[in-house]
Amino acid sequence: MTQRTQDPPMQIAKQRFKLRGWITSRLWAQVMAGMILGFGLGLLLSEATGLVQPDTAEVIGIWLALPGKIFLALIAMVLIPLIFSSIVGGLSGAGSGEELRSVGLRLAAFILSTTTVAATIGVMLAQWLKPGEGLAGFSAGPADPALVDLNGAIPDVPDQEAPAALPDMIVNILPTNPTASIVQGDMLAVVVLALLVGISVTQVQDKRAAPFLALMDAVLSISMNIVKWAMFLAPFAVFGLMAQLVMRMGFETMLGISGYVGSVLLGLAALLSLYFLIALLFAQVTPVRLVKAAGSNLLLAFSTSSSSAVMPVTIQTARKLGVPENIANLVVPLGATMNMAGTALYQAVAILFLAQLAGVDLTAVQISVVVGTLVASSIGAPGTPGVSIAILVNVATNMGIPVEGMVIILGVDRLLDMCRTAVNVTGDLVAAVLLRAVGRNPVETA
Repeated sequence: MTQRTQDPPMQIAKQRFKLRGWITSRLWAQVMAGMILGFGLGLLLSEATGLVQPDTAEVIGIWLALPGKIFLALIAMVLIPLIFSSIVGGLSGAGSGEELRSVGLRLAAFILSTTTVAATIGVMLAQWLKPGEGLAGFSAGPADPALVDLNGAIPDVPDQEAPAALPDMIVNILPTNPTASIVQGDMLAVVVLALLVGISVTQVQDKRAAPFLALMDAVLSISMNIVKWAMFLAPFAVFGLMAQLVMRMGFETMLGISGYVGSVLLGLAALLSLYFLIALLFAQVTPVRLVKAAGSNLLLAFSTSSSSAVMPVTIQTARKLGVPENIANLVVPLGATMNMAGTALYQAVAILFLAQLAGVDLTAVQISVVVGTLVASSIGAPGTPGVSIAILVNVATNMGIPVEGMVIILGVDRLLDMCRTAVNVTGDLVAAVLLRAVGRNPVETA
């Protein structure tokens, strides 16, 4: 008897079932779907369409963003214990003091070199494309205080008003009051404290350190379990945050400063290509393998604009790429706090953009100072949304560049923040795969 072919409705139902199973088993596909749907809904609710009143659209946007805020709050709740326990555990499992020094020196060299290259790329692109000259004269009038609330709307960063303050800045890195640093969410202080505790643990007898390390392992496991719960909200978080962003910004803002946005995106693309090249040449990890392993990770970083918020996922991605657990637990938290090459590139373009807007010509020496300052500032900047704007204002003011043009930068900062965060997270993963050979279980090349 010949086998009967399935009816078309049955075939369609079977294909739908396969598609549903494919999407539900892949977080990156869910996140991508949420991003696309959120973008479309944001366009429908934007002021340009006129489908709803702006006040009503704003209320809808707030409710749409609720899952995203809950997602970020859950991550923020466990972020400090997760960072502390992962760094301490990573240091204790890094092996001998010589191996530990090797990891630290290689990571420091990677961060310093890539951040310097990134800032230089930003300067070169801004000098070549000159995105601010097309809008020359914009800054003749004063900025709208409602749009540029530099005191209230932007997170605080350490002041950089004079070179004489540098010794104080170095001393202030040490968490003299660890409890206050934890309460205030000072990630750099928490990282420094974890580094000091982790190094000290490696020099204590195993018997005495064992209970403390067992506690750190339990804290890390509990924190990662809460992160696993939060990941169920990730697609809905991306959907709501994307819809709110597109609804508020619209296409008009993007079209008005396409030169500036294009310069930053071109620079980030160049930096991303550099990361891919480094991973391929020095770690034998192909771009395809890297993107395949980190797809959902990078989409989450793009949507949340926070390398710290997605740090637990980045650790898991590093493990997928064959990075030993002790190296991943050490390198990724440090990278999420200090590896901000994408931010340095963005700030370099923005500084020269502001100078071109105001008609200020910077000398080669001044540009070199800008690069050095941005490298130092980016390495110590928290991996949270908006903090780069505060650094940008400080550097521009110190260089005598008017900041009235910040109105333009603030209009698209959220979008560019999303892009540079994804690049920063890629840099963290590349750093991890570069340092995996220091671990105990090197992996096969891709």
